[in-house]
Amino acid sequence: MSGRELDHVGAAMANSSGARGASGSAAARWERDSPHAWRMVAAGFLATFTLFGVAYSFGAFFKPMAVEFGASSSAMSAIFSITAFIYFLLGPLTGHLADRFGPRPVAAFGAIAVGAGLVLTARIDRLPIAYLTYGLGVGIGVACCYVPLVAAVSGWFLKRRSTALGVAVSGIGAGTLTIAPLAAALIKHWGWREAYVFMGLGAAASLMVCAYLAEPPPIELDTPKVSIARVLRTPDFKLLYIACLLFTVATAIPFIFLPPFAQSIGIKPIAAATLVGLIGLASTAGRLGLGTLADRFGMMRVYQGCILALGLSFGLWLVAESYAMLTLFALAMGLSYGGAVALTPAVVARMFGTNGLGVNLGTLYTGSAFGTLMGPPLCGMIIDRTGGYRLAVAFTMACTIVAFVVLLPLSHLDEPIED
Repeated sequence: MSGRELDHVGAAMANSSGARGASGSAAARWERDSPHAWRMVAAGFLATFTLFGVAYSFGAFFKPMAVEFGASSSAMSAIFSITAFIYFLLGPLTGHLADRFGPRPVAAFGAIAVGAGLVLTARIDRLPIAYLTYGLGVGIGVACCYVPLVAAVSGWFLKRRSTALGVAVSGIGAGTLTIAPLAAALIKHWGWREAYVFMGLGAAASLMVCAYLAEPPPIELDTPKVSIARVLRTPDFKLLYIACLLFTVATAIPFIFLPPFAQSIGIKPIAAATLVGLIGLASTAGRLGLGTLADRFGMMRVYQGCILALGLSFGLWLVAESYAMLTLFALAMGLSYGGAVALTPAVVARMFGTNGLGVNLGTLYTGSAFGTLMGPPLCGMIIDRTGGYRLAVAFTMACTIVAFVVLLPLSHLDEPIED
């Protein structure tokens, strides 16, 4: 049974279940696309706002930590890479746990992990310890919150899934816009250690609220489940996996290296951190606007366009010599990156349905795990050896354009579901 057929079956099951009818207001509470479903969107927005606002503020901490510990670009970028590798790699496990036990207990554990990881990082006396405190704490926390909550949002919607996902993951952009400059200001006034304490306590409290709001989707209306073994054997999934591995390099590099690059051409630290915030601002527009466009004009066509635009945007960074040019890059990169991230869960749901989406989506994100594990340290090594950023930016651009080429055979996903 194809992914298109699975979504059609899901719609039929929803209609038949509605015909059978549960009693009273409880039935409306559990329907897909109902007002109650938007509560899950609110939980997803707050979670992504917190998680990625914290993770993508790492660029603001890059220079002060590197100076204190005498660390190279490669050693510093490894902190972010290990973190992202862990949260992407653990996606299948946390997705499975959420599918089985619901998203609430998994997200609550993630809240504790993020808070503890940041507070412990504030107390390290050697940089390698951060690979454990920050890498494990934030990595486990993101894994426990992101995949379960995004999968829950997908399961709560059918007709407006891309739009709902766009709103939920727009928290990534809003969090980046807000928390990255805030982190730079905290570092300026309190130092990087106290900044991590403040962020850890705030993040834990925010994510506990998300856990409280989270509920599993209405499984009695869901589509037939496709085993993960069968998913892994499909050519479409293999292509999507390779593409995610490649374009994830582009989604990681600016959050690590854009602020220090900006400072290297004479831009002040808070202004440099604000560039990451501008990526967040533009990505919010991308998640909201491009998700809605995908509902109307074809999910895969818009998704492919986002990946191509993401790769081409790095051409602006490649030639940038001013803050204005870096601002244009941040806006272009953020817009396309936001659309790509918002549509990835919708693509997986289109292929295989929403029953078991947590495991399927988490498995796909292991490709992103390897992309973030290898990409930033490799770019950091290029920067250390060449003394500049241009070759690393060109490498990132090439990876993303290859990802677009890999996705071209998946255009059939825009074909309508047949009756």
